[in-house]
Parts: sequence; structure tokens; C-alpha cells
Amino acid sequence: MSKQINFVLPLEKLENLPDSIRMNQLQTLLHDALISTHHIQGCAIVRRKDASLRASSVGFTLYPDQVQMLLDVFRNPAQNREEGIYFEDKPYKCIRSDKNSVYAKHNKRGLILVKTVTLLLIATYTENMYPSVCVEAVEKLADYFKEKDK
Repeated sequence: MSKQINFVLPLEKLENLPDSIRMNQLQTLLHDALISTHHIQGCAIVRRKDASLRASSVGFTLYPDQVQMLLDVFRNPAQNREEGIYFEDKPYKCIRSDKNSVYAKHNKRGLILVKTVTLLLIATYTENMYPSVCVEAVEKLADYFKEKDK
């Protein structure tokens, strides 16, 4: 019986790789840092510059207009806190909204958005998951990207 070994390249090495390989590395990073916590339903990494989806968890689909709307959420944190945001055709109440992070909730579902220099991390959780674990995992992954100036 062979043992599977996951190998993840350092982020600075990803820049010189073709998109298909780079995206596979980001997929692995998403799984290892977020999905493996079992407190994240779906997640994605978006490049802010062109709103392109760089990686996402299985079954987590974002359309270009959704991605742009999520990027635009960071333009007016006070308005988000007051009016909330819409995601997947549902109104989400903002628990936190500042220049780097947005935490929002609809019933027992949640949405976490964290912005880095070049990326936007998106994660959702459901009623049987701990929001605090979801937030911590996404913020830690964002810190990793920020350390690498990504």
C-alpha cells in the first residue's frame, strides 16, 4: 500500500509556473488550510486585479458578477454594517466590516471575506459549523498570503 504525499511549493515559486499547476497548488492550500478544518462549507481564492477565480473548493461556484460584488463590498464598510450585503440572493447582516475583513450572517449560515494585497479569500459556513473556527482559518491563511505580499 502506497502512502500519498502532498507537496506544496512555496508561494514565491508559484509565480513562474503555468496557471494549471499554480491553480492545483492553490487548491491544495485551500484544502489543507480551510476545508480540512471541517468548519468551512465552501471557499475560494480570487485575484483582486481582474476578479478571476484562482481556486475553489469542490461544488463552490462563484459567477463573475458575484465575485465583483464581493470585491466591491470593501469600498464602504459603514454602509455594509448598516445595510448588510447580499450573497446567493439572500440578505446577510454584517457582523464585522472594515477595510480588510467582512463577516456576515444569514440565519445560521455565514460568509467570511478577507482581503490581502492581491487576493480575496471567501469562505462560507453552515449551522453545524463553528463560525470562530472558520474565521480563524481564513484569517490565518490571509496572514500567510500577506507575509508573502500576495
